[in-house]
Amino acid sequence: MKLPAHIALPGRRRPAPGPDRTPVYAMVGNPNCGKTTLFNALTGLRQKVGNYPGVTVEKKIGVTYSQHGRPIQVIDLPGAYSLAARSPDEAVLRDVLLGRRADTPQPDRIICVVDAANLERNLYLVHQILDLGRPVIIALNMMDMAAAAGMKVDAAELEGALGVPVIACEAVHGRGLVELKLALSRLELPLARHRWDVPVPIAPAVAEIQASLADNDARTPLIARAEALLLLTDFDTVRVAGSKPLSPRTHELLDQWRQRWVQEGTDWSAVLIRSRYDAINLLCKDVIRRPREAGPSRSDRIDAVLCHSLWGWAFFAVIMGALFYSIFSLAESPMNFIDEHVAAFGAWVKGAMAPGDLRDLLTDGVISGVGGIVIFLPQILILFFFVGLLESTGYMARAAFIMDRPMSKVGLNGRSFIPLLGAYACAIPAIMATRTIENARDRLVTILVAPLMSCSARLPVYLLMIATLLPGDVVPATTKAGIMLAMYALGTGGVFFFAWLFQRTLFPAAPQHMIMELPPYQPPRLGEILRHMIERGWMFLKNAGTIILGISIVLWFLTTYPKHPDPHATPTAQIAQSFAGQAGHLLEPVIKPLGFDWRIGIGLITSFAAREVFVSSMGVIFGVEGADDDTTPLRDALRGAHWPDGAALFTPLVCLTLMVFYVFAMQCMSTVAVVKRETNSWRWPLFQLAYMTGTAWLVCLILYQAGRALGY
Repeated sequence: MKLPAHIALPGRRRPAPGPDRTPVYAMVGNPNCGKTTLFNALTGLRQKVGNYPGVTVEKKIGVTYSQHGRPIQVIDLPGAYSLAARSPDEAVLRDVLLGRRADTPQPDRIICVVDAANLERNLYLVHQILDLGRPVIIALNMMDMAAAAGMKVDAAELEGALGVPVIACEAVHGRGLVELKLALSRLELPLARHRWDVPVPIAPAVAEIQASLADNDARTPLIARAEALLLLTDFDTVRVAGSKPLSPRTHELLDQWRQRWVQEGTDWSAVLIRSRYDAINLLCKDVIRRPREAGPSRSDRIDAVLCHSLWGWAFFAVIMGALFYSIFSLAESPMNFIDEHVAAFGAWVKGAMAPGDLRDLLTDGVISGVGGIVIFLPQILILFFFVGLLESTGYMARAAFIMDRPMSKVGLNGRSFIPLLGAYACAIPAIMATRTIENARDRLVTILVAPLMSCSARLPVYLLMIATLLPGDVVPATTKAGIMLAMYALGTGGVFFFAWLFQRTLFPAAPQHMIMELPPYQPPRLGEILRHMIERGWMFLKNAGTIILGISIVLWFLTTYPKHPDPHATPTAQIAQSFAGQAGHLLEPVIKPLGFDWRIGIGLITSFAAREVFVSSMGVIFGVEGADDDTTPLRDALRGAHWPDGAALFTPLVCLTLMVFYVFAMQCMSTVAVVKRETNSWRWPLFQLAYMTGTAWLVCLILYQAGRALGY
């Protein structure tokens, strides 16, 4: 039997899943409603974190237990304001609830987490979910924030109006968790009995599309009605592929009604949205009691300073300076600690094993390759600690708001700023941090340009080239700082140029204004921040490290084989004989116009494992031991290197050109691996590798040839 478009959902009960199957709850809610905090409080350490296949959206599944000790699976779905998807996160939420994703079971029940201090806005998503006819529990979170704002929210009144359990809670303080677990443990839950009449001009379209979805698209009546409303609220959702594509008949009906309303001048989407909010406002009149005169909230008073046109920028500069200082200074000691122990472990393996290829593979391939990436873990942990701290307190949204105007000049918005800032430390966590960018186009552009920021792995190359470039044994600190600053400025300029270029060529579209909720300020939740930091660090080690291990072994093989016929050959001769050396000779005609010879070419090839490997590669090629610890002998060796005709190889112009090459070139396999993972395609990392390497070659060609023409 088909349900009419104006049906009032009955308050009947729906049985729980069978006794032999673990019930599955989906946890949904608006951004900044405390959903993740509540999820962590319920599931603790019993969580699995990954990505949904096909999209860069985080997938969190946890386990909690009923009052009888029965396991309950909870899926933490991405935050969203509506089921009418506008971003990949919201599309995942919609598709999981509608049972469209084959990789995720359709939840048996739904936990709707709402911010009690912003109940009207949060109830819009709840209103849409209740239309699905599924058992729902409403977690009325942040009751303390509502009370602080002078509001009184009547949970019992809301439960009576909607007919579903409503649990008042404060996830940050652990209040209401017992009551929520009791509700989760109920064998039966009532279905909502809320009533919402579809507007008269839209009701016939809803009925026809609902019937088509039920008959031709194999939807249940309630799901068909809810999806019909979604399709009419946001017509573009029909273009999003799901496991149950729409039939031609449904497409035809949508087009017919759309054309009819356009001719009549009816804004059907606005009519539906306004009708929902009218029903929500009517409901909230009996649920929310506000003081007659309410002054500015605490968050408003803080924002008057932190978002001020002058003081806001000053505070922002202090925060960013602290972040920048921490990434480079506080991480130095733990990075040195890791570096020393990785080296000690490699030395121990070298001493414990007999000489041979297996020992060299373990020490020079596996340990050196993976250790060169693990060394960046302290920077990654510090970066994500700061990001978590700023998000937890509510300042992250203000930072994005402040940076929105300058970022908009190149087609991005303020959300791209934090990932780009983090790329000064390492592009890998910066690219992972782009998940906070809702717009898929802006997220991809940020990923593509983030490696242009001069990361800490470039520093050893810059320092070696500066030492070789300038005469004398001691380089003045001001001169060194000036050249370093120029390299950083060049990379930052490249970020803004290519972001501007990509937004106008690869992804042409009208500029999108950033619409962002400014959440209330809260004390930092250190436990949640540390959990977030550890999760990100582990994902970095697991996802990037495994790929790097394989590529490190390949690079070791290329520098080791084929063996030199003379077993006593020097390391330089062995490298020249290897596949990498042969590649260096093949590469020389391409890089010679830049002033580079085959030896530098080998350094460029091997440094693809990690940019700082260039220094140790130069040490091996030029027969200098301990190049990583003391670059003075290597500097002198580079100054004495010559072309076959006797001309100096590392002239000041070549040193400068080589630094510029490392500013623009990718030269980082771990970044390629992470970009592939984040974009779920080889298309974009290969494009990134091509455009950055091509830019580096072209800019260096112009720089070197212009310098030669001027007599340098």
